[in-house]
Amino acid sequence: MAKNLVIVESPAKAKTIEGYLGKDFVVKSSYGHVRDLVKSGMGVNVDKNFDPVYEVSPEKVDVINELRRIVKKVETVWLATDEDREGEAISWHLFETLGLEEDATRRIVFHEITKKAITNAIANPRKIDRNLVDAQQARRILDRLVGFELSPVLWKKVRPQLSAGRVQSVAVRLIVEREREIDKFEITSAFRVIAFFDDKGKTFRAELPKRFATEAEAQQFLEQCIGAQFSVKNLEVKPGKRTPSAPFTTSTLQQEASRKLGYSVAQTMVLAQRLYESGKITYMRTDSVNLSEDALGMARDAINRSYGERYHFRRQYKTKTASAQEAHEAIRPTDFTMENVEGDPREQRLYNLIWKRAIASQMSDAVLEKTVVTIASNKTNEEFTATGEVIKFDGFLKVYMESTDDENNDDQEGILPPLAVGDDLRLIEASATQRFTHPPARYTEASLVKKLEELGIGRPSTYAPTISTVQKRGYVVKEERQGKERAYRVLTLKDERISPETKTEITGAEKNKLFPTDIGMLVNDFLVANFSEVLDYGFTAYVEREFDDIANGELKWQKMLKEFYGPFHKTVQVTEKESERVTGERILGKEAGTGHTVLVRVGRFGPMAQIGTGEETEKPRYAKLRNDQRLDTITFEEAMDLFKLPRNLGQYEGQDVIVSIGRFGPYVRLGDFFASMKKEDDPYTVLLDRAIELIEEKRQAQRDRIIRAFDGEPEIQILKGRWGPFISYKGRNLRIPKDREPASLTLEEIHAIAEATPDVPRKGGFRRFGAKKTTEKETPLKKAAAAKPVARKAKAPAKKAAVKKAAPVKKAAAPKKAAAKKAPAKKAAVKKK
Repeated sequence: MAKNLVIVESPAKAKTIEGYLGKDFVVKSSYGHVRDLVKSGMGVNVDKNFDPVYEVSPEKVDVINELRRIVKKVETVWLATDEDREGEAISWHLFETLGLEEDATRRIVFHEITKKAITNAIANPRKIDRNLVDAQQARRILDRLVGFELSPVLWKKVRPQLSAGRVQSVAVRLIVEREREIDKFEITSAFRVIAFFDDKGKTFRAELPKRFATEAEAQQFLEQCIGAQFSVKNLEVKPGKRTPSAPFTTSTLQQEASRKLGYSVAQTMVLAQRLYESGKITYMRTDSVNLSEDALGMARDAINRSYGERYHFRRQYKTKTASAQEAHEAIRPTDFTMENVEGDPREQRLYNLIWKRAIASQMSDAVLEKTVVTIASNKTNEEFTATGEVIKFDGFLKVYMESTDDENNDDQEGILPPLAVGDDLRLIEASATQRFTHPPARYTEASLVKKLEELGIGRPSTYAPTISTVQKRGYVVKEERQGKERAYRVLTLKDERISPETKTEITGAEKNKLFPTDIGMLVNDFLVANFSEVLDYGFTAYVEREFDDIANGELKWQKMLKEFYGPFHKTVQVTEKESERVTGERILGKEAGTGHTVLVRVGRFGPMAQIGTGEETEKPRYAKLRNDQRLDTITFEEAMDLFKLPRNLGQYEGQDVIVSIGRFGPYVRLGDFFASMKKEDDPYTVLLDRAIELIEEKRQAQRDRIIRAFDGEPEIQILKGRWGPFISYKGRNLRIPKDREPASLTLEEIHAIAEATPDVPRKGGFRRFGAKKTTEKETPLKKAAAAKPVARKAKAPAKKAAVKKAAPVKKAAAPKKAAAKKAPAKKAAVKKK
């Protein structure tokens, strides 16, 4: 057995590192966090100085058992989790849970997974940094306190099964407030004039800086241009330059990957994690823009070799984020000579983006020449402006150009012909086009990350989880929405004649934007009204800075929690007693004929319209709101349209074809056969022919799914599934042995497979094929114990970086009573003091 055990967070990282270390090392993975606050109850003893009660996560019991067995056989344990607060906390929890000896434990860190970095880390171990651990623990406890106390208030005052989080609720507030800004925005229009001029046979574009408020004013200006003489009044040539952006931080990588590659924030982090674990890039959770001396040297050599010394310019960037950890590096390639990598195409694209940004950051400025031309007329005082830009030296632009979030930027700069002051110009054409003002843009995932970072809310490790959480909870949706047609006017002057024209455009179309749901808006309004401080942007940023102070050893975590929890808990108690229940109810009017009230509100399954109250009728009617409708903006007419469903479109094959909307969206029904409608289909206007198309498409898809069927056995089929072929056997899904061709299986072989397969559900709905029972020589951690949490006291806390050894988690011995009187927990639990 090897003398050393190295524990990392992921199996992919373990495999890479094991290749760099010799036979004296074995590398194993903890698969992330191994311990968390107990799920039964609050998990925090508030009255005992916020003493947390931890338990080994159910899915990590086997992992801990395996690590404990190996620990007994090695001399030294190396904790090699990530160098951030989460990583430091994982190391501490492993130290505590495995009962490690301080003298036989080393903490090592590295920012990239290369042989040099790993060897250097082994040569420079340190102690576990308790300040970082305390900062993570404070965040975890604070978030549990907020969620544990706020959620029941929401259940009682808004709707059951809702939940609230400290940072997530602030993110929802940003999205809700942006939506209301858009609602209040008043769109105005003005006429923008663009002209094309000819100079000695060469055409160029110019624009009138002034905007005309009305069509009549635009018409009047164009009339003044008829027969007018135009000439160059002024010509100004300005030298300019463009400077490359800093290498990526977590936030800027998420933003640029969204703009350039269309990746979601979560997808970017998954791909970056893989690149890091395979040794291709440095650590991907960072707010630093620094590059190490080694990296600067590698970048210089790569630039000189590929582009020449003229293109290299050494730069060291300053991090603007006040809380940035300068010990970390920016995200960069571990090998600058490797412009591309093999493997997953999505990883390749992300790596190439990281490589370009890092290389460009060490390249020369682009040298530009910008020309601004002023064009005057003898018949009007208004002057046109033409701009052109020429790149004299491309510099970093040879490799990379950053994108922007400005959706409404339609400025155009082109190449201008050689011009001189006094040159006469011929007007070819001028057009005055009605343009409309744009409301503030809805957030994308990337622009929301940017806003959170600007406000000082969250850290590199929290951006992606925050954005994922608000969507999973149903408070925010990311979706595409079709725009609406809008008419606009265009006046065109050509050949001394003005031609008016009405054109149409699509406005308001959205792609991958974040929209608040009705329940999200309702919860936000309730929390802002009753817990304004918790949802205050400045206060949330202040709490983040306090976590930073704890990490730097400048603030005790218990003191920070005490100052927050006291006022917060009192507010919870007052709100429970005094606040009114909210449903978002809006009365829209009365139904013609019955006189019943028509209203909208949030019901058990979401926002809905209702005709008739309990006082008016025994059977009120209900209809679900459409995805693009909101409680606070829906009109009476729109609400009444919802009750037109279900619609009977006619008959097909002797049965009625019905269109309606269910829990999972609009559908077509033919008897007991259902077919979902596509995004472009509208259940309120769809016709019979289209409904039949959808039915036949679904039938064909089902036929194509069948690999083999058996006469006389309708409940047995071999089918194509999402994860490959499988056997559908009398309501059970069975795996096909790897050595068998699915289409060649006989009925007898299928019966045998079914008989040999235990009828025990597995994750994903499949039954395990040929599962074997495993036996353990040592007594493992129990997977389901009815015991109360096993309480124990840690030894006196160590100074700063030192960590005192704690007793290991007890095995299957008879449990003792916990010091804190808590509800029974399913796992052996540990209290930390």
